[in-house]
Amino acid sequence: MTGDILYRLRGPAAGSGAGAHRSRDTGGIGVFRDHVPFWRHPDARRIDLRATLRDPFEGTVVRRFEQSRALEVWALVDLSASMRFRGAGATWDLVTELCIALARSATRIGDAFGLIGCGAGPELVLPASRRRGTADAVAARLRAMAPGGASADGLLAAATSLAGRRKLVVVVSDFRLPEALTGAVFERLQGHDVVPVAIEDGALGEGLPAFGLIELEDLEGGGRRRVLMRPSLRARWLAREAERRDFLRRLALRHGRPPYRLADRFDGDDFSRHLLGTAA
Repeated sequence: MTGDILYRLRGPAAGSGAGAHRSRDTGGIGVFRDHVPFWRHPDARRIDLRATLRDPFEGTVVRRFEQSRALEVWALVDLSASMRFRGAGATWDLVTELCIALARSATRIGDAFGLIGCGAGPELVLPASRRRGTADAVAARLRAMAPGGASADGLLAAATSLAGRRKLVVVVSDFRLPEALTGAVFERLQGHDVVPVAIEDGALGEGLPAFGLIELEDLEGGGRRRVLMRPSLRARWLAREAERRDFLRRLALRHGRPPYRLADRFDGDDFSRHLLGTAA
């Protein structure tokens, strides 16, 4: 079993209930934040006598405390057919493992976890929940699915549906999508803390042979064909992959966070370091 995923929201949380994340809200309990005049925070229980006696303006001073809030964590998952690719690893198995770990980790600290799986439209919707069994529900639904959509256009509608309080949104895809669609999804998610997770496979990168016959299958309806791989074709392939990664990275950084590359196997500790901003 994968250990807990650790994460923090970029900026203050704005959830409706008490939780584990820093917020702008203040109150009578929590982590000490600052001293303010009584008229700004009229709570006689929090009067600081020492600070009041030291106040040069002879005012009454109270202590304010920072309230911690819960938040919603959402996974937007690409259900297009390319997400069932099997090479050095099994793409859908990686997605499933990641989402289960996120659901378990979020609900364990009092956050809510929700998931929307998208083909041409939103095809799988699990509303955000703090219930203990949320991770089990995610596991059951994802393990019963086989991505087969001809597109992932539903990501746009899913992103629009997440309007409201700031959320942590993990977008899980191989990002072999039209650039216009990818850009529009990020635009719709403005205001949230967006974490792109790019599912990749070594068999489609440096694992390609320099020379030889390989069999390719277009999982979105183009059928199978054999291709003679040669150095020039391999170089063009790798260059196109580099361009796709560079586009995603530049787009993601404009919206706050760099993409996380998930290839061949899922490592919860490595993903935690990425979310906490401590990756090497």
